[in-house]
Amino acid sequence: MAALTAWREKCIITCALTGGATFPAQSKYIPITPDQISDEAKKARDAGAAIVHVHVRDPKSGFPTADLKVWRETLEKIKQKADDLIVCCTTGGGKDMTADERIAVAAEFAPEMCSCNTETMNFSMFPLAERFKDDQLMYAILMSTKDYVFKNTFADVERFMSIMYENNVKPEFECYGPNGLWNLMAMIRFGWVKLPAHMQFVLGVLGGTGNTPYELIHMYTEAQRILGLNNFTWSVIGVGYPAQFHLGAVAAVMGGHVRVGLEDNLFIRYRELSPGNAPLVEKMRRIIEDLGREIATPDEARKMLGLKGIDKVNF
Repeated sequence: MAALTAWREKCIITCALTGGATFPAQSKYIPITPDQISDEAKKARDAGAAIVHVHVRDPKSGFPTADLKVWRETLEKIKQKADDLIVCCTTGGGKDMTADERIAVAAEFAPEMCSCNTETMNFSMFPLAERFKDDQLMYAILMSTKDYVFKNTFADVERFMSIMYENNVKPEFECYGPNGLWNLMAMIRFGWVKLPAHMQFVLGVLGGTGNTPYELIHMYTEAQRILGLNNFTWSVIGVGYPAQFHLGAVAAVMGGHVRVGLEDNLFIRYRELSPGNAPLVEKMRRIIEDLGREIATPDEARKMLGLKGIDKVNF
């Protein structure tokens, strides 16, 4: 019965503001600087997001960075502009960052949440390279992902978990396919993970699983079978357009939560770039509310996810 009525619970919208695998050459609306990222966080909050998922970028080059000075400036400005927002910092980072660089944000700033990727995998964007033949740098970057492995070994994750729990940071487990669920189950068995776990089903990355409703339903039913219904909360990322909205709608009906944002999808409509993150949040909010669910505020989301509170972070 709980599964049948889960859609009546409030829905948490997360907005992934900038990411580490999208580039300014793809859209002029991708925020780069601490001011731009924090402005986008405030707009996303006003549009209905309870959580913002944050990467940071070198303000000059626009490329992902692990620089803690840039992290501090960005996090402090988000807090100044939207002081009730939940901030979920990435530990996925960017291509070729070391594990030490990726986890440093959790130890330094003790945010309420951090992402934690559950599987080592191919992570590729090389099919997009054909669109950028006239941009040598972009073409080279995208083609290089043909030989890229996103490393998340058990040794990496064990260390990430230890640092997160030492700093009272709630992990958000990024699962790119059913193997990610089984890895998470193993981590629970090893005693590395506290329950209930919060999972993000990341659907549509080349190297992971697909981004249709079939994969989402499969991931959810597998999670129920492997972890048990009362041992997790969940959200979905649909990579690309229209998957971001299609899977968000399915998740809303199923009682899950939703992530949107320019990290995962650049388009508000077919072939029409979204002029920022807030329009993506607004569109997803309309869909969710039209399907009969209410949107969770940041404080409601904190209670639902068991977070420590914004007063206990180090920024």
